[in-house]
Amino acid sequence: MDAPGLYWRRRVVNVAAIALSCATAAFGLLFLVWILWTLLAKGIAGINLNLFTMNTPPPMQDGGLLNAFFGSALMCTLAILIGAPLGVLAGTWLSEFGHTRKAGTVVRFVNDILLSAPSIVLGLFVYAMVVSVIGFSALAGAISLAFIVLPVVVRTTDEMLRLVPAQMREAALSLGVPQWKVTLQVLYRSASAGIVTGILLALARISGETAPLLFTAFGNQFWSSSLFRPMASVPVVMNQFAGSPYESWQTLAWAGALVLTVFVLLVGLGARFFLLRNRISND
Repeated sequence: MDAPGLYWRRRVVNVAAIALSCATAAFGLLFLVWILWTLLAKGIAGINLNLFTMNTPPPMQDGGLLNAFFGSALMCTLAILIGAPLGVLAGTWLSEFGHTRKAGTVVRFVNDILLSAPSIVLGLFVYAMVVSVIGFSALAGAISLAFIVLPVVVRTTDEMLRLVPAQMREAALSLGVPQWKVTLQVLYRSASAGIVTGILLALARISGETAPLLFTAFGNQFWSSSLFRPMASVPVVMNQFAGSPYESWQTLAWAGALVLTVFVLLVGLGARFFLLRNRISND
């Protein structure tokens, strides 16, 4: 084939590929905008002061989601406090020592399985190991969410520490700095933005989890601050209220979904802020 014909053929194929890519992106964005618009239109009606000051109500009565917001905040915070330190330590071991050992390959494989495991399976595991012993409780809910946090933080920490140039390690060690100080003062400082981003992404993921909490924290219509009693959470209340025949409950479910979406959006923006700040400081 002559050169001009080959040029026009490639150009047509290129234009067609770009057009299909744009059409696919527009198709996905259309449904995303549709979902967000529906969420905003139905959820904004339930945004009022009662939503943040009153507990979940009985049917056909006014109320809010105060106990559910408190329960979600408490269990997510505990999950981060449990899962994040363990994940950072495990990721550090994988990055600094596990890459030269067969055990590191096994740990990475198991972590990948845990990362892709359905959350309901983790909830059933905690149900069998914890709930069967101490009963439904906020502590069991936090443990089930911590199992979701752990593999995310492990993977992020491992990847971020491996991106730190080897010359920085070698320079610090050549000056006689102990290995633990190199890790704390050199590696963690260089990878801090990525590690914090991973923790924030894990927080965004667990904030909307429902299945593990159904088998662990169970839910509570009343205010409860005890870690050893059932506790309400926004995803569980949404699951219960959205399928109810009561309009007041459905409105609260939409309002809770809107607040949860805004929270996840803010957490995502926070993660991007840490990454952007790290890039600017490196430049």
